[in-house]
Amino acid sequence: MGKEDNNFVKEITNIEEDFAKWYTDIVIKAELADYTDAKGLIAIRPYGYEIWENIQKYMDAKFKEVGVKNTYFPVLIPETLLQKEKDHIEGFAPEVAWVTNAGGEDLEEKMCIRPTSETIISTCYAKWLKSWRDLPYVYNQWCNVLRWEKETRPFLRSREFLWQEGHTIHETEQEAQERTLKMLDIYAEIIENVLAIPVLKGRKTPKEQFAGAEATYTVETLMHDGRALQAGTSHYFGQNFSKTFNIKFQNRNGQEEYAYQTSWGASTRLIGAIIMAHGDDRGLKLPPKIAPIQVVVVPVAMHKDGVIPKAQELYENLSKNYRVELDIRDNVTPGYKFNYWEMKGVPVRIEIGPRDIENNQAVIVRRDTAEKIVVNLEEINTKIQEILEQIQTNMYNICLKTRQEKTTIANNIDEFVKNINENQGYIKTMWCGSEECENKIKELTGAHSRCIPFEQEKISDKCVCCGKPATTMVVWGRQY
Repeated sequence: MGKEDNNFVKEITNIEEDFAKWYTDIVIKAELADYTDAKGLIAIRPYGYEIWENIQKYMDAKFKEVGVKNTYFPVLIPETLLQKEKDHIEGFAPEVAWVTNAGGEDLEEKMCIRPTSETIISTCYAKWLKSWRDLPYVYNQWCNVLRWEKETRPFLRSREFLWQEGHTIHETEQEAQERTLKMLDIYAEIIENVLAIPVLKGRKTPKEQFAGAEATYTVETLMHDGRALQAGTSHYFGQNFSKTFNIKFQNRNGQEEYAYQTSWGASTRLIGAIIMAHGDDRGLKLPPKIAPIQVVVVPVAMHKDGVIPKAQELYENLSKNYRVELDIRDNVTPGYKFNYWEMKGVPVRIEIGPRDIENNQAVIVRRDTAEKIVVNLEEINTKIQEILEQIQTNMYNICLKTRQEKTTIANNIDEFVKNINENQGYIKTMWCGSEECENKIKELTGAHSRCIPFEQEKISDKCVCCGKPATTMVVWGRQY
C-alpha cells in the first residue's frame, strides 16, 4: 500500500474517538451528500440518492401490496389551514418556514412550506368524500418537507428532507387502528430485512406522540454509539383532524359521520441509520439489498496482457444478475482502489490478476468481515449470491448483538444514571405514567422515552424515578 493509500484511510476520524465527526466524514468522503451555500440544506449526491431510490423501491412495492396508492399535494399550505388544528400548529410552530412575498408582491395570506401535509390533504379529503362506499382512502406521497431545525446534521436533521407520508381515512375506528399498525409492521420488515437493522416496536408516551394524534407508534433503532434513532412512525388520529376539517361521509345507516384517520412516514434519515448502525473505521458498510454497487471488479496488474479484457468479461457476466462496477482507473494504485470501495461500503470486491487468470479463478473479498475467498470463475455467479445473502444476515446479527450488549435494566434513578453514562444504549425500566417523571429523567440524563414496547416485561413494581407503583415498562435512551 502506497503513501497515497494510507492518507486516504486517515481522512476518516476514528469511530470511537469522535463518533459525530466520523459520521460527517463518511457522508462527505463516501460521496453520499455535501453541504451547500443554503445553510442547513444538503445536496444528496448520486450515490446517496441511489441508496434512497433502492429503499423507495422496496417500500413502495410493500405499500402497493397492501392497497396504498400514490398521490401528490401542494408544497405550500395557507396559514388559515395550519391554524385550524391547534395542537398540530403548536407542535410545528418553531420549525415552520413562511412564504410572504411572490412575484414582487406581498401575498394576501402567508403560506408555509409544508413541514408535513395533514392539513392540506384533509381539506381535499373533505371535498372528495361523500359516502361510506368511497372509503377507505389509502394514499401516500413521496415528497420533500421543510422543518427549520436549529442544529442540523446531514440526513439526520436536515432542514429539507425527502420522505413518504401516508394519509388514510376509514369508515371505522377498528379499520383505522388496523391500518396504523399494519404500516408500522411494514416499516419494521423493511428496516430489519432490507436495511439489516433490528427494530424495537412500541407506542410513544403521550408526551412524545405526534401533535394532533391520539396515538403514535414507532420503530426505534440503536446506533453504534448507543444513541437511539426513530426510524419510522405511524399515527392514529381518530377523528381529531376529520372533525376540524369536516371530513364527513354518509354512513351505512344514511347518517353523517366523521371519518377515522391515520398518518405514517419514514424519511432519508434511514440513510443516516445505515451509516451509524453498520459503518466502521474504513467507512460505509452497505447491506447488499440497498447497495448501489453490490460487486466491484478490480483488476490487478492491468498493464499485463489479457487482464483488462478478462475483467471486462467478468463484469459483463456478473452485470446480468448484480449491480456491478468495473474499476479500470489507471491513475491510482490497486491499494487505493481497495480503500476507496471499502469506504463506499460495496459489499463484495473481486480481485483478478494474471495468476488468477492462469488458474481460472478470482479472489472475493467481503466488506463485512474482510475475509478473502478464492473462487473458480465457473462458479462465481452462484458463490456471489451465497456471499451477498450471508453478508445481509451477518450485518443484521452484528447490529442485534450490539443492541443486546447496550441494553440494560434500571430499578431506580441511580442505576439509570450509572447505566447510561457507563454503557449508553437502551434502558428498560418501570414507569408510573407521570410526565413529571419523564421530564425529570430527561433533565438528569438527557434520555427520552423511546417507546412503551408491545412486548412488555415486569422489571419491578415501582417507577424508576419516583418509586410509586408502576405496571408499564418503558425503554429509554439518548436520541438523534
